[in-house]
Amino acid sequence: MDPQVNQMPLPPTTTAQQDAVTLGQRRINMIWESTQAMIALSVTGAVVFCAIKAITSEVLTNAFFLVIGFYYSRTNHSAIGGTGHKPSPPYEGR
Repeated sequence: MDPQVNQMPLPPTTTAQQDAVTLGQRRINMIWESTQAMIALSVTGAVVFCAIKAITSEVLTNAFFLVIGFYYSRTNHSAIGGTGHKPSPPYEGR
């Protein structure tokens, strides 16, 4: 028998409005992340194509390094992202 079957769910700790705001933020975040991925893949694909065809483009090279630079500058693996309250005590990493 599954021990989860007879347990009651925990009561909600947020209001319906807070849940709606969080859902909207997640939706916008998903759109933004998808847009960033398309830009990064397009620029990377163009750089690879130009490398194969031996085409040089300083603008394209600069765009590629700009995209890569922004990716690494915005990546913070030690912080918990997203919306809502942060756990207490703060996240210390792995």
